[in-house]
Amino acid sequence: MTKEPAITLEMIRKHGINQAEYQRILELLDREPTFTELGIFSAMWNEHCSYKSSKKWLRTLPTEGPQVICGPGENAGIVDIGDGQCVVFKMESHNHPSYIEPYQGAATGMGGILRDVFTMGARPMAAMNSLSFGDPSHHKTKQLVNGVVEGIGGYGNCFGVPTVGGEVRFHKAYNGNCLVNAFAAGIANTNEIFYSAASGVGMPVVYLGAKTGRDGVGGATMASAEFDDTIEEKRPTVQVGDPFTEKRLMEATLELMQTGAVISIQDMGAAGLTCSAVEMGDKGGLGVALDLEKVPVREENMTAYEMMLSESQERMLMVLKPEKEAVAKAVFDKWDLDFAIVGETIAEDRFLIRLNGELMADLPLKALSGEAPEYDREWVETPAAGQLVDLPEVNVTKALLAIMGSANYSSRAWVWQQYDHMVGADTVVHPGSDAGVVRVHGTPKALAFTSDVTPRYCKANPFEGGKQAVAEAYRNLCATGATPLATTDNMNFGNPEKPEIMGQFVGCIKGIAAAVSALDMPIVSGNVSLYNETDGSGILPTPTIGAVGIMHSLDEMIRIAPNDGDALILIGETQGHLGQSALLAEVFNREDGDAPHVDLAAERKAGDALRAAKAAGLIRAAHDLSDGGLAIAAADMALAADTGVTIEGEGAGWFFGEDQARYLVACNVAKADALLAKLTDADVPAAKVGKVGGDALTLGADSIPLTSIREAFDTGLIKVAV
Repeated sequence: MTKEPAITLEMIRKHGINQAEYQRILELLDREPTFTELGIFSAMWNEHCSYKSSKKWLRTLPTEGPQVICGPGENAGIVDIGDGQCVVFKMESHNHPSYIEPYQGAATGMGGILRDVFTMGARPMAAMNSLSFGDPSHHKTKQLVNGVVEGIGGYGNCFGVPTVGGEVRFHKAYNGNCLVNAFAAGIANTNEIFYSAASGVGMPVVYLGAKTGRDGVGGATMASAEFDDTIEEKRPTVQVGDPFTEKRLMEATLELMQTGAVISIQDMGAAGLTCSAVEMGDKGGLGVALDLEKVPVREENMTAYEMMLSESQERMLMVLKPEKEAVAKAVFDKWDLDFAIVGETIAEDRFLIRLNGELMADLPLKALSGEAPEYDREWVETPAAGQLVDLPEVNVTKALLAIMGSANYSSRAWVWQQYDHMVGADTVVHPGSDAGVVRVHGTPKALAFTSDVTPRYCKANPFEGGKQAVAEAYRNLCATGATPLATTDNMNFGNPEKPEIMGQFVGCIKGIAAAVSALDMPIVSGNVSLYNETDGSGILPTPTIGAVGIMHSLDEMIRIAPNDGDALILIGETQGHLGQSALLAEVFNREDGDAPHVDLAAERKAGDALRAAKAAGLIRAAHDLSDGGLAIAAADMALAADTGVTIEGEGAGWFFGEDQARYLVACNVAKADALLAKLTDADVPAAKVGKVGGDALTLGADSIPLTSIREAFDTGLIKVAV
């Protein structure tokens, strides 16, 4: 074995390996690891790659259904959409890198999720992102907002994928850790899906794409640790992306797949060459031998450690049919990308790394993946939330203006206008609605996309908060006319070694599991991001849910904008729940009370009834009720149609309550009775609550000009970001 720096206790600590884990390494090897081997174990056994704190609970999530072709475990999940086609999608985090270097962190997060999709043989057709930033007044917030948005736009626009939805939130809990969750979806033929499991002994292992540099070395390990005052030292662990190279890599990869040369293929994401090689070998029950001197590099004198742990972007690893080598190489030469045979599959359970003929690592491959540590972390249930203290008297229109003009609820147009949401010419509903809608090119079908979570609910009541994240995603799809298909999750939490944080994770998982089961929206892919803490202060529990729904024809689509003269019908039961509400947060600067409880049977009934009413020609427009309740939904619809709205009733609970399983729908006045009768027959509560028309938003006895609402809504975010 090669001579490398001797392993020290400090070195082990810096690699994020605890004493018990290091003892396990010694037992597996029956010797001290080399420096390169320590780096490989660190990459494969860290939280980001091994899910060692979360695997026990992730296994409890429902992941199967008649529509599911491939669930968790591959680069992305796959769901059947009929006609021999499938949608391939996933959501992943790039939180730590984006806080350290916002532009490149966000850009490479976008690049990584796109590779996850086209690695499976799918051409990306839509992207979303869910972004969480600190308090608007915090000194880093503006820099992070601008850097992250520019990074997403800079990469996605150059690559050429429409960004059609997402979220932006602000809360002081994210002051030290912003969250950047990236989602991508693509379309593939069901008979042309590519997986990562290697097969066949002696098959060439081929490196594809861009050259390897020192950027991102140790990135996965960094992403599995808390931040402290050494944060600036971590800047070199952030990757640097090139969207034009990624575009060429996608075209080359999809072209290569048509040649029949690919046995298996894997994106080089977290932990780079190490993780991609190990995962391919482990899934195929094979070993892998690599010769690093054959790896294309862009820097001189790179060590084995650096090459194995580099997270340089726009790279893939493939197992190739030997007889197709010339054909495959010609494809990558055409696209001016590197193509290099860097190793082979072997029968033995070994991961062998050589550099210039010298053995740098000799490890049991399965131990790196299949035997990674798995912890049953101690957890405590989140204490029951206290009762909501009585609110002062609420001026309804002033409260509405405060919410609509806040950083959290004002227009996101400043963000999404920086993204190309129309590239490909198939986007039907752009960001700013309940869900983005994109046509499946060349077919009558369309897919709807949304991402949702309400972190303050998850903190107050993780179980109900987890349920609500799924339920709101379900409602957003239904409000757009889509039939929900499946979900992906991005579980963002603090330090799992703290029982109260692990309790939040467990509670949210249980809630998500209950909801995706009841609503037939199985989890088919996802990501866990833990240790989102700085100096011991953690983020709000933020289990983001990305969801996909289908329309077999655009005739099924429901718009958000009503017509002048329409009647407004409220679907669902209102009890006036104000605990953890937007009203409390934005008007009274309070976060107390319980999260709203989610009746999943009622959600299912209401969603089914809404789509059935649309099919019967009874609904013109719809909007789900969530943050801010009825008043905010009415204001959104009024702004979308640029016309006034009148809502009858009184009281803060009626206008701002956040009871679940509710929609505000618009219909032709002549069809209102028929719509109410249909909803009653479906056992769904409903009532006529208002009408569309005029130039003001009237809430009970109070009225406010629509122009005043628009001014507040259009400028709220810009005051923070620009």
